[in-house]
Amino acid sequence: MNVLDVQDLRVSMDTARGTAHIVNGLDLSVAAGETVAVVGESGSGKSVSVTALLGLLPGHARVSGRAEFDGRDLLAMSEAQLRTVRGNGIGTVFQDPMTSLNPVLTVGRQVGEGLLAHRAVTSKRAARERAAELLADVGLPDPRGTLDRYPHELSGGMRQRVGIAIALAGSPKLLIADEATTALDVTVQAQILELVARLQSEHGTGVVWITHDLGVVAGIADRVLVMYAGRCVEDGSVEEVFSAPAHPYTRGLLGSLPSLRDPGEDLVAIPGTPPPPTDLPPGCVFHPRCPVRGDVRCATEQPPLVPVGRTHRAATFCTTPEVDS
Repeated sequence: MNVLDVQDLRVSMDTARGTAHIVNGLDLSVAAGETVAVVGESGSGKSVSVTALLGLLPGHARVSGRAEFDGRDLLAMSEAQLRTVRGNGIGTVFQDPMTSLNPVLTVGRQVGEGLLAHRAVTSKRAARERAAELLADVGLPDPRGTLDRYPHELSGGMRQRVGIAIALAGSPKLLIADEATTALDVTVQAQILELVARLQSEHGTGVVWITHDLGVVAGIADRVLVMYAGRCVEDGSVEEVFSAPAHPYTRGLLGSLPSLRDPGEDLVAIPGTPPPPTDLPPGCVFHPRCPVRGDVRCATEQPPLVPVGRTHRAATFCTTPEVDS
């Protein structure tokens, strides 16, 4: 059973340079206990997609589609209804803990306020005790002492762990983690990943993990969705996508990783830069940068997501040995 089912999500905004088409027909599903990793370059629409689901985009943003969570459409909810979902049904680790944490409130108050707002505890004292437990769970060395400190008194990694504690406070059905372990060293990163895995095991929590770290994806995800210029260009199980990438963009991402088998091997660089959302190319959005672009269809037709494996899909006209097999 899916805890989240997103269909044809589209996000656009008017800018001084014209209309920016940031997300263009994204489909995303997350089953209970499943981890879906969303990968792609900066500006591909990863963070905007999940921010749109939570109703946190600026008022001038235009959002359409359907996003069913717990039997209700998130995109049709009022602000009051969304407030009952954020931090309770859906926990979110935002990308930048320096700006997502309130600089004038103590850590203890920020971790505890969600518990009180959603009635997970009935008193400030109970909220403080639970906050200390959560800070210990995410690996802060002095959890009780940290309760009375302010964000500016913590390092970047410590602030990130506070943000993760806030997201986990309500034992959510869905956890959205936007670069959740970027600022952490590998030891703490492993601890956080273990904590999330335990949450999934105990509560069946679904996870959307947004990241640039393909090593983390290989280690924790069940499925991976590759985004480029606001579109999904490939999705499938981690094994399928990593062992037989079908889209040229995915192969470029994987080719940019250093190899342990051949440390001296040259890394693959994807030529060019992603197109601005105000000036997307016709046809395949990756066409101008594609090293294997084919006939005129690549420049004029948008390839649909089609099956290339049992649970593997790709949006490309350029067949490869991996696809043909």
